[in-house]
Amino acid sequence: MKKRVNLSVTNDVLTDQRVNRMARTLHDMGFEVHITGVRRKDSKPFNPPYATVKRIPLLFHKKFLFYAEFNLKLFFYLLFRKDHILVSNDLDTLPANHLAARLRRKPLVYDTHEYFTGTPEVVARPLVYRVWKSLERMLFPRQKLILTVNGSIASLYEKEYCKKLYVVRNVPLYKAPSGHIPADELSLPSHKDIIMLQGTGINIDRGAEELVMAMHPGYGIKHALLLIIGSGDVVPALKEMVKREKLEERVWFIDRIPPDELYEYTIHAKIGASLDKDTNINYRYSLPNKLFDYMMAGVPQLISNLPELESIVSKYDTGMMIKSHDPSDIAEAIKTMLSDRDRWKKWHNNSLEAAKTLCWENEEKVVQEVYRQFV
Repeated sequence: MKKRVNLSVTNDVLTDQRVNRMARTLHDMGFEVHITGVRRKDSKPFNPPYATVKRIPLLFHKKFLFYAEFNLKLFFYLLFRKDHILVSNDLDTLPANHLAARLRRKPLVYDTHEYFTGTPEVVARPLVYRVWKSLERMLFPRQKLILTVNGSIASLYEKEYCKKLYVVRNVPLYKAPSGHIPADELSLPSHKDIIMLQGTGINIDRGAEELVMAMHPGYGIKHALLLIIGSGDVVPALKEMVKREKLEERVWFIDRIPPDELYEYTIHAKIGASLDKDTNINYRYSLPNKLFDYMMAGVPQLISNLPELESIVSKYDTGMMIKSHDPSDIAEAIKTMLSDRDRWKKWHNNSLEAAKTLCWENEEKVVQEVYRQFV
């Protein structure tokens, strides 16, 4: 009989690339995989071949009541399911998973996708910080198997809690460059260079506001379009900014879409932006999905001066770094990247070559090492 694994998340699963890659790997290892997430009003149907998906309906969708209701419902759901292994993704699912695992005497794997208590949404609110930090201090030391997204975050946790963490980076499945959907079929202008910003966490302090302002005609970027695909707290404000500054012809928005569909847009971009600011410890050590998604599509990257980003882009020579988050500096970097075609071609080729190494087929070996004991 196959061992049943249940991965739980506080999103609707569809666009969580890391969780879906984990599920795919576990399915290929012979596990029966189930993913438990949240049902949102705008959730689209999702029935992947490698897992069954359950979305828990909630009355509350924001702040404390959202997390409290979800963990309560998740706890009882896990308590009466016949899963053999539980997987908690991030601190906001750990209370329910930890308690259910203890009561059912089942193994628990904790996958922390970020330095949770260092996020600006938590740090900016002292009471919220104290609650989450208390939960972390109570639950983190009790975990036996812990994964995270990069070496910097692993080092922070190892220093704080004296626990070993496995590093599994957020890299995509390898795709060889081949035929793709033409730009006109995606309603993209073929006569403009596309600058891409993508992600499901387009939030404050991630450089999006300054990137939008850099598209103002006064900064001199010509024949270009900023395409923002995804969701986040700051997206409504960005749309207002575009309207106020009359940038509708220079900045377009597309709501979050599945990864395979997103790739079809990304491959048409000339530049992929990742501009997190060094305003908190979580962003300082961020290494987002989009960096590797850009590489897989052969799109040179424009990055901010953060250690994990700089380490990858410098090592593989796949893009350039901004001087500052001033819109004028961002605009100058974009103009440099677009005008130096020889250098752009080098970054493009280096990105495609780096993608052969920075792919899930290599990274999943760590996942297999962790879960092999349960097969």
